[in-house]
Amino acid sequence: MNVLLAVAFVFCWSSGFIGAKVGVGITDPLTVLTWRFLPLAALLVLWAVLFGRHRWGGIRRQTVRREIIVGALSQTGYLLTVYQAIGLGVSSGTTALIDGTQPLVVAVLAGPLLREYVAPRQWWGLALGLTGVVIVTAGDATASGGVVWWAYLVPFAGMLSLVAATFMERRSPEDTDPAVSLTIHCVTSAVLFTAVAAPRGEAMPPASASFWLAVTWLVGLSTFGGYGLYWLVLRRKGVTRVNALMFLMAPVTAVWGAVAFGEPFGALTAGGLLLSLGAVTVVFRAQSENGGDAARPIQSGPRTTSGSGP
Repeated sequence: MNVLLAVAFVFCWSSGFIGAKVGVGITDPLTVLTWRFLPLAALLVLWAVLFGRHRWGGIRRQTVRREIIVGALSQTGYLLTVYQAIGLGVSSGTTALIDGTQPLVVAVLAGPLLREYVAPRQWWGLALGLTGVVIVTAGDATASGGVVWWAYLVPFAGMLSLVAATFMERRSPEDTDPAVSLTIHCVTSAVLFTAVAAPRGEAMPPASASFWLAVTWLVGLSTFGGYGLYWLVLRRKGVTRVNALMFLMAPVTAVWGAVAFGEPFGALTAGGLLLSLGAVTVVFRAQSENGGDAARPIQSGPRTTSGSGP
């Protein structure tokens, strides 16, 4: 079950990069994001009204405000930069590489900000994983002609947005029901994306079956699958194991992109994939020997963070 859960999480999160590639190949990134979240937000609000009222009992205004900010950072800001980067010509594998540095940044900052402990072997595993994802897309990044240099800074900004959301959520003194958080985050994204797209004339969806197929893909696999499994793995296995799995996103996306779009896949990609798999092995074994999650938060209970598949 643990292996199947990990595979499902990696697949669903990586699917977001592929769905983004398909979507921005049809229309503007803002149009894709607007229609990814408008129907999703409507469905979640309807579900909350019909079946989930009990989950909203006792929710404070302060909690709602915090979740709006977390949603704006972890979904709106993060996804907009990912889609814009791919729209600018950055390959899905390179975008996944830059996004994949997020766990390392979290691990480095977890000590001073959360007073969490990461075992030395797990640090080596994280470093090995970073090396792997760098190697995976090194050849692809140099082979991407016609892409302006600053385009690679766009997904980096999104990664920092997700890092900020992670720490904001984990420093919260209370756990918010995941269904409530998901609803608030998606409604926030729907409102923000529509507010930006409408004045630019980019809110109208194209009359294309492939567009709606891409939207369905992104809602089903990337949002419900990637977002939901991110929370589930974090609750069951802890932040360090999530970090290790995040390092698999770049090589998996690179392989997927090579098959689906003919993106470069050579010896560097294969070598990076092996390093990333080795990193996951190192971290998982160290965690098992420590009897659980080696990253121990201040609070006694499990803490959730916020994330969303691209």
